[in-house]
Amino acid sequence: MKDDKKAAGNPPGSDPLTPYLIDAAQRTILYLDTMRRRGNQYHRHMARKAPNVLDYDFELVVDGRTLPEPVNYGLVKIHPPEGTAVDETKRPFVVVDPRAGHGPGIGGFKADSEIGMILAEGHPCYFIGFSPRPEPGQTIEAVMRALARFLAHVIGLHPDADEKPVIIGNCQAGWAVMMMAAVYPDRCGPIIAAGSPLSYWAGVHGKNPMRYSGGMLGGSWLTALASDLGNGIFDGSWLVVNFENLNPANTLWSKQYNLYSHIDTEVPRYLGFERWWTGHVLLNGEEIQYIVDNLFVGNKLSTAKLITSDNKRIDLRNIRSPIICFCSQGDNITPPQQALDWILDLYDSVDDIRAMGQTIIYAIHDHIGHLGIFVSGSVARKEHSEFTSNIDLIDCLPPGLYEAVIEKASDDTLNEDLVTGDYISRFEERTLDDIRALGGNDLDDERCFAGVARLSETNLGLYRTMLQPLVRAMSNDTTAEWLRRLHPLRISYDLFSDRNPLMTLLPPAARWVQENRRPVDPDNPFLKWQEAFSDLVIQSLDAYRDWRDRMTEQAFFAFYGQPWVQALMGLRASDDPPRRHPGKDPLHLERVARRKKELLAAIEKGGPREAALRGMMYVNMPGKVVDEREFEVIRRYRAQQEDSLPLSRFKEVLRDQYYMLLLDQKRAIAAIPKLMAGHEEEGPRVLDLIYRINTADGPLDAEGERRFKQIEKLFVSE
Repeated sequence: MKDDKKAAGNPPGSDPLTPYLIDAAQRTILYLDTMRRRGNQYHRHMARKAPNVLDYDFELVVDGRTLPEPVNYGLVKIHPPEGTAVDETKRPFVVVDPRAGHGPGIGGFKADSEIGMILAEGHPCYFIGFSPRPEPGQTIEAVMRALARFLAHVIGLHPDADEKPVIIGNCQAGWAVMMMAAVYPDRCGPIIAAGSPLSYWAGVHGKNPMRYSGGMLGGSWLTALASDLGNGIFDGSWLVVNFENLNPANTLWSKQYNLYSHIDTEVPRYLGFERWWTGHVLLNGEEIQYIVDNLFVGNKLSTAKLITSDNKRIDLRNIRSPIICFCSQGDNITPPQQALDWILDLYDSVDDIRAMGQTIIYAIHDHIGHLGIFVSGSVARKEHSEFTSNIDLIDCLPPGLYEAVIEKASDDTLNEDLVTGDYISRFEERTLDDIRALGGNDLDDERCFAGVARLSETNLGLYRTMLQPLVRAMSNDTTAEWLRRLHPLRISYDLFSDRNPLMTLLPPAARWVQENRRPVDPDNPFLKWQEAFSDLVIQSLDAYRDWRDRMTEQAFFAFYGQPWVQALMGLRASDDPPRRHPGKDPLHLERVARRKKELLAAIEKGGPREAALRGMMYVNMPGKVVDEREFEVIRRYRAQQEDSLPLSRFKEVLRDQYYMLLLDQKRAIAAIPKLMAGHEEEGPRVLDLIYRINTADGPLDAEGERRFKQIEKLFVSE
């Protein structure tokens, strides 16, 4: 585009229509040429051996196709860009991208991304992606075991790291990571599940229409049909269609109109995103059937009903690492209820969470959409940056349920030198009632979804008995390939690309337009009318979407809420919930009881380190808040000590002291002088450290002051 081109403005009294028509015609040519470039980009991208949209150089570390159970996944190490230093002794991060119809790389397709924030903090970073076509016989369990092998390899590459790798699972990768961590808890450090559905029936009335899809389609038999038509391969583009149907205004109009109306500036961003959005991948029929039957329709993950082929129960309560669930109120694909209600499905109280030794943290964005959770630059610079910079604090949090509250730092921030970055993170204790307050299903809703699961099993059985043999007899690799090529989402890439001879006229026309571009004056009345027409189209499509979703919800509950339908599905018309909390594991209860005895017996064992941690937590307990500035004081103090414990051991000691306070607070505090015996001269220094930690985020309240004065007498003898 030439620097000297001028807007086709309208001199006073001139005709505004002519410059508008010139501008509209030029925009149309540039728009069509952009669509042609999009088609060419798609064909180039899919022709690559392992297409991805990563914006970083990387090297392959482990090829999943060489594993004992071959999978189309691979582990790569990300090379930091020039000028970015990485400390190989820091704990590594592993980003796992979702295999939900799109290709890999969205976690690092620009600088302000999850990978970008990890590298900026100096951590080694690995990425687990996948190729477009699955390996023959590949299953979800094989993928799960491959993830565990990848993590073991990363651990082996970083023997000097303080702790195990942090795993980030985006969207559907989140549930895959959680399943793996439940079976292989020793491989994982903290887990960040970003926009990840874990309780699939959950939601609220008037929102979250995707959760009704299984019921309105009669269950998972259509999934089996699509896989059979694909000759055992499921086309991931059908999953993308489901996403696009959620917002017809954006799919049918807004996205393309935004490109057309801002054609002079929008093209790079549009093509960059479309490279990922259009990179559709495939799944084995067995994989997608497992996902739909057991997760989306069956909802078996959050109540520990999944059992592997080698008889291991997938129980999320077995995860030993801190779990960070990041979701958004603006997400209509994975609403907060689907991201968090697994906690309600598994636990009766926060005490149950503590008894399992689990630390669960959630963060709820107030408006960002599903993709924005792991794509938005502002989210990367705030939430993902804070999670990364405070990962050691998160790893050391005592067991329980917390909400991450992230606020902007300012010039008035107390102890600003203790803040890393532009934000301050606090982790505030929560109860299960805080999650219930977000809304969710009642008993009648649960019965409706349970009826869907039962009907799905029946319809799938009928399909497999009556239709599947015929469909499979008619399907082969050739018919499957043609069906994929003729998919509505793919055919446009052929029509708008250089494969279409009619497109050969566009490149020279587009070059001529760029050299003679005459954008219309922003005040042109016809441009105003164009914008008004666009707003009308969007409002109309939004109204259609709202009507469609409302009718779908009403039809869903009108049918599946019928007592006779539920009776046919074998559900009892009683107050019994269709899904119960998983039973208590007697072996675990025995371990908990034994551990309690061990901790109570060790209350008077230890030294100044144990006394300091016990006193610090005792003073902080009433506030029920852990601030990153408090941990920064601890971190700096540990860095100055020659005998400082490794983070893994420090975390164990801290948790032991926390449990002792929970079990017998009075006795635990009374034992402090015995812990300080022989080290009385260190008492003032330890007490000063306790005070600095607890006042790093502000003065002590009345209860905090009372507690501090109480322990002051125990550390400093008169």
